[in-house]
Order: sequence, then structure tokens, then C-alpha cells
Amino acid sequence: MNISIIGAGAMGGATARGLLKCGAYSPDAITVADPTVAKLEEFAARGAQTTTDNAVAASRGDVVMVVVKPWLVQSVLEGIKPAMDYSRQTVVVIAAGVAGSQVADWMRDGQGRTPRLLLAIPNIAIAELSSMTFIVPVTATEADTETVTAIFDRMGSTIVTEERLLAAGTTLASCGIAYAMRYVRAASEGGVELGFRADDAKKIVLQTVKGAVDLLMANGNHPEAEIDKVTTPGGVTIRGLNEMEHAGFTSAVIRGLKAGLGK
Repeated sequence: MNISIIGAGAMGGATARGLLKCGAYSPDAITVADPTVAKLEEFAARGAQTTTDNAVAASRGDVVMVVVKPWLVQSVLEGIKPAMDYSRQTVVVIAAGVAGSQVADWMRDGQGRTPRLLLAIPNIAIAELSSMTFIVPVTATEADTETVTAIFDRMGSTIVTEERLLAAGTTLASCGIAYAMRYVRAASEGGVELGFRADDAKKIVLQTVKGAVDLLMANGNHPEAEIDKVTTPGGVTIRGLNEMEHAGFTSAVIRGLKAGLGK
């Protein structure tokens, strides 16, 4: 399978790194396109094909991923449309806030045909094979959706969902990366205040967060069930949790998520 990625910015570059890192595809089966040559050097050095011509990249891919800013999607899609073979190619648009119906309109040819289309929203952890990716079939068949899901499954976890939930998924998982990192920063700063060196504090927090995630993924428990295991009556953990709640911890997280949806 040949996979083309159009756009080597933050998300496109992360996706290309994930594809190269996962080991499921030969590097020369991956094409990365971007108008900035400097952004392509890393991928060329790792064996991927690179080009500054989006149409060339599009013609090479069985799966063509368009990973650009939302306001560039239309021009990029219309630019690659003449180079595409709709009978064999699948297009995945990775851009927040772009409607599937609009993508289909932009890609419709003179005979009213569209390629197999899907929307996808990963997060930047895709570079480390740890993305949470949401996939929405637009005109894709079940088989097409399975093919694309298998690609993203190699770079983390995926959920095939309805388009109406895509914005919420973006807030929860893509913006959520930043929210999680803000907790890591805050806890690390707290560790320094408690007496640890900054690098040691960050190491402690990162391993602790990883441990919490590993526990929950391994046993499937509700977080509160695991919290109960470490909250001794009258102990320091429950005092710390209650102090965070007095400051609005849970409420602040939920309000932040809803703010991402403009609510």
C-alpha cells in the first residue's frame, strides 16, 4: 500500500513520523508533500519519497491524507483532484471543523463522482504511536473504513464515530494533549516547591501519569475504583484530592473541555 501525506506541518509531520516508525510500511511507500523543502528533509533522510508538488504526491497514493489548515483544505483538494484516480484511491482529510459534505462537494468531478472519503482527527502523539484518532466515513465503504482504521490503529487507538461527535473528540483528545501536559507542568512545578530538582520532578510526574494510564488500560476499572485503593481514611491522598476539588479541579477540567466547543 502506498500512502501519501500532503502537508508536513505539526500534524502532517507527526503522522509521517508515526507511519515511518510503526514499521508496517516500506519507507519508499510513503510520500510526503509540502511547499517548504526544509520540512521534507527529515523524511527524505528516512527513506520516504518527498515532493513540493501536491498533485505528484496525490497520484502516488492508494490512501491520500490531506493534512493542512482548515482554510487551505478546499484549494488543496481542488488542486489534486485532476491527478487522482477515483476508482482506486481513498482520501482522508485531517483538518478540524471541515464538514464531510463540503469535502465531498470539493472533490466531486464533472461526472458527479467522488473518491472514497473519510475525515480523521488524530493527535500529535501519533508520532510516538500513541494517538487517539477519530475516524468518520463520508463516502467510504465499510471496507475502505476498515483499511484506514487499520493504518491509524498502528499508530495508537481509533474510534469510528459520527461526524456530530468529531468536534467533541477533538476537544477531548487533541486539545486534551495540551490539557494533560498542563497538568504535568503544574505537578512538576509543585514537585520543585516540595524540594525536588526540576528534571527529577518532571521524571516523577511523567512516570506517575504513565502508571495511572497503564493501570486503567490494563484492568478497565473506573478511575474512582483505583483512587479508592490509595485513599486511606484520614490520609494524605484524600486530603490532597479534597483540596484540589475545593479549588474546582473537576469543574475546571469540564469547563475547559466545553469551552473548546464554544459552550
